[in-house]
Amino acid sequence: MYIGKTLFAQIMDFLPWKTFHRIVARYHGDRRARTLSCAE
Repeated sequence: MYIGKTLFAQIMDFLPWKTFHRIVARYHGDRRARTLSCAE
């Protein structure tokens, strides 16, 4: 079993948070979230 970082964590190492928030806003990523946002 692989013990390292998940794929999402590896991508987020290269992607700035500002860009991530812009993508979430563009595609309405938090629209149906009840308790946790995409960033959490």
